[in-house]
Formats: sequence, C-alpha cells, structure tokens
Amino acid sequence: MDERVREHADVLVDWSARVEAGDDVVLSVGPDAHELAVAVAEKLGERGANLLATYGSGEITRAYLRAHDGDFDENPAHERALFENADVYLSLGGGRNTSATADVPGDTRRAYSNARTEIREARFDARWVSTVHPTRSLAQQANMAYEEYQDFAYDAILRDWESLADEMANMKDLLDAGSEVRLVSDGTDLTMAIDDRTAVNSAASVAYDSHNLPSGEVFTAPYATEGEVTFDVPMTLRGEAVRNVRLEFDDGEVVDYGAEQGEEVISEILETDDGARRLGELGIGMNRGIDQYTDNILFDEKMGETVHLALGRAYDACLPEGESGNESAVHVDMITDMSEDSRIEIDGDVVQRNGQFRWEDGFEE
Repeated sequence: MDERVREHADVLVDWSARVEAGDDVVLSVGPDAHELAVAVAEKLGERGANLLATYGSGEITRAYLRAHDGDFDENPAHERALFENADVYLSLGGGRNTSATADVPGDTRRAYSNARTEIREARFDARWVSTVHPTRSLAQQANMAYEEYQDFAYDAILRDWESLADEMANMKDLLDAGSEVRLVSDGTDLTMAIDDRTAVNSAASVAYDSHNLPSGEVFTAPYATEGEVTFDVPMTLRGEAVRNVRLEFDDGEVVDYGAEQGEEVISEILETDDGARRLGELGIGMNRGIDQYTDNILFDEKMGETVHLALGRAYDACLPEGESGNESAVHVDMITDMSEDSRIEIDGDVVQRNGQFRWEDGFEE
C-alpha cells in the first residue's frame, strides 16, 4: 500500500472527523476506494470506534433510479435511522465511471432528491466528511496520467492544515465584518449581502465546520443577490459536461440563464424547487496545493484564485441561530476564475485582485 494512503486515512480520522473511542461510524465506500477504506478501517479499529461499512456506487444508483416508477417513499425509516444513530459519517468517493448516472431522467432525479430531505438532514447532523481516493476514472476525467493524478491529489489532501487555517482566518474576519461582497471579472458583476452571516474557515475539519477533504476555502451564505455571473471553469454536473454558464439575478433570484454547453442541466437544477433559484453559498478558494482544474468540484472549488457560488441549500453554520436561510433539495457549486482582470470587494474595499489577496506579496491596490 502506498504510504500516502495511510497518511490520508490519518488526516481523515484524526484531523477531519475527530473520531473518538466509542463513536458509531458509518463508512460509505466507493467501488475503487478499497485501499483507503482498509486504511481507514484499521485506523478506526485502533481508535476503538464502532464501524459499519456500506457500499456506494453510481452504477447501483443508476440501476435503481432507472428501474423505479419515480414514486419514492419519503425518507425511508431504515435509512434515516442509520444516520440518526451515527456519530460520524465518512464518504470515500472513488467510482469507476464519473458519468454513471448521466442518463437518469431529470424528473426521477428530482423526485428522489426531494424524497430524501430528512435523510440528508440526519446525515448533516453527524460529524460528516467527504473525501475521494485517487482513481483511474478521476485521473481520466482530469486528463492526467494515473500516477500524475495521485501526486496532484495527495498534494491537495496532505497539507499543513493548521497553517492554512491561520491564513484563511484573514478572509473569514473580513467576511464576518462585512455587509456586501462584489465580484467583478469578465462576464461577471455581482453583488451579495452578507451581513448577519458567519463565514466558515473551511480547513478540512469538523472543528472548523468543514466537511470536505481536501478543503481550503472560506465560505458564507449570501442573500439579496443582484447582477450577473459567468462560470467559466469547465465542470461536470449530474454526469454531463457544462461550459460557460451565465446566471442573471434580480431580487436574489435567478431571472435568466444560459450556457454554452449543458444548458438543459442548469434548467433541471433551477426547476428543482423555489430555493434552487437562489444562492446558498459564496466560497473563496484558498488551497494553493491545487494548481490545475480537474473537472472534480471537490478539488476545483478549493483552488486558489477562484470563487464558487452554489445554487440551493445554505449551510446552517453560516446563519444566525434560529434562521433557516435558503432551503432547497439541491446544493450545486459552479466556479469562476478570478486570476486575471478581476477583483473581490467587501464594502467597496478590494480584498483580492487578479487572484492575489491583500495580505499576500504581489497584491496591487
């Protein structure tokens, strides 16, 4: 076993999920994440946690959804109980086909998602963390050799997370003190209210209200969005390629949209429910260990010199106590490149220009 697999498991169990002796852990294992699952299981055994491993496969999901009549039972009790009784939920991605569910009808997909609202909430109530094992399918999607992709993935995952958390605290403090964010770049001029919100320093640990490994972003829950944004970073959504998405907002809601490729996917997302037409997240990428796009949102949205926005559900960690924020059955991230001819403003002050933060060398006023 590559020693980096064991290091990945160590970071996941110790830093990210903060697993303790006696914790009840649900471990979802992708088809090609076997090695990482073995390393995690060994770590959990040493810790004295209680392990239940499940199998997660895009092919299984496709077979089930395509065969189903679309009339799904709401929040089946057996699955809901699994997460309601879990202390920790770990998802190890690593499928064989990144487009396995591409031919599932949109109506079926929406019905399935809407029928699982309480299950998602129960899963989010646990100390949950999602990560991926570098696989050949992910390498192929990133147009990289497998060994090259392994190096890339571990450079992003095996970081000095404490040092990165200290750096990202600069952006958290600026967002927490601000009232309005403006994004300006080619095809983008967008303003969002952020007052009364709490930004999350997403340092790959539940201790920071962060649930992805790798991470490396600071995010908040915007509202009152106005203007337009172009997402120029190529991505795959629901198994289909999407390119150059344009959204126009008025009074916080998408009023017009288009895409160079994959417009029907954007339409499907927006039609999920009322909340899908509003933003649930503004995220600022700060992980400079991620230095190229790979068509994998887990990595690409954390890349330095990018900003991502998510249609749909807002995270409770960003909201005042008792406020629910934007509610939706979806949370779909899309990314825009901020490396050239761009700026991020908070209350009129430029905090990033052309990808450089104001506390970094090379920042231009």
